[in-house]
Amino acid sequence: MALKLSAMALSLIVAAASPLSASQPQGEPSASAPAAGPDALYCLRVDPFTGTHIERIKCWTREQWTDQGVDVDLVWAKDGVEVKG
Repeated sequence: MALKLSAMALSLIVAAASPLSASQPQGEPSASAPAAGPDALYCLRVDPFTGTHIERIKCWTREQWTDQGVDVDLVWAKDGVEVKG
């Protein structure tokens, strides 16, 4: 009997807490890359090599990313890691 009451009480606590944790706002990702100097390195996640799941991160200047066909401001919210410099 005590086990049933404990299980019921626990399920009520979990049910009551679920909407609270779901309503907590998560940090909004930055819409565009932070402003930095021309020599700053923008580090972005890139696709891993075929056959591996190890995440790769490349750090290049904004100009180098543009030369590779990447708009840093468009991909920053999803793949941005950090800005160095």
